[in-house]
Amino acid sequence: MTASPVLDSRRRARRSHLTAAACATVLCAAAAAPAAADGHGGGGTSSGKPTVVLVHGAFADGSSWNGVVERLEQRGYTVMAPANPLRGLHNDATYISSVLDSIKGPVVLAGHSYGGAVISSAAAGHSQVKALVYINALMPDVGESGASLAARFPSALATATRSVPYQEGHGQSGTDLYLKRDKVHPVFAACLPESQAELLGITQRPAATTAFSETAQVAAWKTIPSWAMVGRQDMTINPEQERFQARRAHSHTVEINSCHVSLIAHPEAVADLIQQAATATASGSGSAGPSLAATGSAVPRRELTGLGGVAGVSLVAGAGAVLIGRRLRRRSR
Repeated sequence: MTASPVLDSRRRARRSHLTAAACATVLCAAAAAPAAADGHGGGGTSSGKPTVVLVHGAFADGSSWNGVVERLEQRGYTVMAPANPLRGLHNDATYISSVLDSIKGPVVLAGHSYGGAVISSAAAGHSQVKALVYINALMPDVGESGASLAARFPSALATATRSVPYQEGHGQSGTDLYLKRDKVHPVFAACLPESQAELLGITQRPAATTAFSETAQVAAWKTIPSWAMVGRQDMTINPEQERFQARRAHSHTVEINSCHVSLIAHPEAVADLIQQAATATASGSGSAGPSLAATGSAVPRRELTGLGGVAGVSLVAGAGAVLIGRRLRRRSR
């Protein structure tokens, strides 16, 4: 049975509408793909925030940063707290440098105590490290060591450690330093409950004497903006040493009423200082002032631009569909 001319023209018009709708869908998908890739492509994040790398000090491990990690992650930062080997300044800095090699994008590098000496060496040659943050930390200049700084600024740590020989493979040997158990609370962690300090003494990781005797070959704080926290009640590193180092490095400095382990006792204050460094370097101001732009503030604009592009293409595609449909209907008449 042969279809009437009217029915045939209606079928052609219906097909034209379906074709135009399909074209609009393809165009919208093509526009949406780059927008999605801009936010999440290549395994990155859409926050625009730097990765924060936290390096612990002697007698500790990465868990000492737990409170700081929790707060930074709540604020949208990607955080890493790698294990510092504590086998010697040159060895440890080389290892942390290799960790930095594995990270794409900008980095804020923070160190506590001896970890400060490690980040000062490890950051050298890494252009993606935008800020250094020192928490009750060592900040040696070239040719200085933890031991030489302690000689200038004595602290109670000198009488709080015991030496224990150790053996490694291939006939290598050395000497480890441990905190004396009865000194952990008064010297290292006086601002924590005694029971918590006792646990730190039980789980402590020793540091080889070369961690403090090896001299720094580079000082990254000379070329990378730095932030420093001074603990006024620090008995492990003399607060005057921390102030001297911060002034010499032109660090943005804050002081708090804390013992040596401020990262455990005052994680909110430590996280705040790290965020100051992150936002200042992201904005390019190099200042820790309150007028800094929020990190990642450009991201919503990028997302809005992407959405605007999708909407624009959708409107164009929709208008095209209407025009194509009208032209085909005219031809079918």
